[in-house]
Amino acid sequence: MADDSFIVREGVEQMLAAAEGVEIVESCGDLPSLEAAVERHSPDVVITDIRMPPGESDEGVRFAAALRIDRPEIGVVVLSHYAEPHYVLRLFDEGSDGRAYLLKERIHDRGQLVTAIEAVAAGSASIDPKVVDVLIEARTRAERSMLAELTPREMEVLRAIAEGKSNSAIAEELVLTKRAVEKHINAIFLKLGFAYGPDAANVSKRVKAALMLLAEADLHPEAG
Repeated sequence: MADDSFIVREGVEQMLAAAEGVEIVESCGDLPSLEAAVERHSPDVVITDIRMPPGESDEGVRFAAALRIDRPEIGVVVLSHYAEPHYVLRLFDEGSDGRAYLLKERIHDRGQLVTAIEAVAAGSASIDPKVVDVLIEARTRAERSMLAELTPREMEVLRAIAEGKSNSAIAEELVLTKRAVEKHINAIFLKLGFAYGPDAANVSKRVKAALMLLAEADLHPEAG
């Protein structure tokens, strides 16, 4: 894992120390150290901050993009203070498989972090629900938003899809039958212009489709 804050690194290490099936093989404070550690250990997953030395800009996101090309089998969990759409959309720009975005303020629950680690290790995706809300709200404000065509229930289902939930999980959360969820998903993707084919049950592809839609807002907030 990599974070320029020693306190954050220690906190995450202690949090994961008792997590079954998770072992941190090295902890790094900057991008060059992270790059060297990945070469040494070939880990299943990298946990990284967005901003690190030497540039203190978007090193974590750029490293995730580089891994997508050079080491696509390695999953990446980005831990960030920022819920800004710009960072999230860049992380998922080349696809959502094996990528997760969590806010640091919400990882006090070890289970949430472990779930994200397991998801990216399996090639799936995970997005902090608060970040999903920020993306959807920003997209909804965009002129001529297609999301305006969705019913309140369809919007709830879309949020759950973007969070990476399965149809069964959505049905349980919203107290619906699985068949009703499938009908809502079919309606959502028809309204948004996405084909709903046999592979739509793949969680990563569903997340990618939702993010592709959100990206149409052409969101470029300043990286404060």
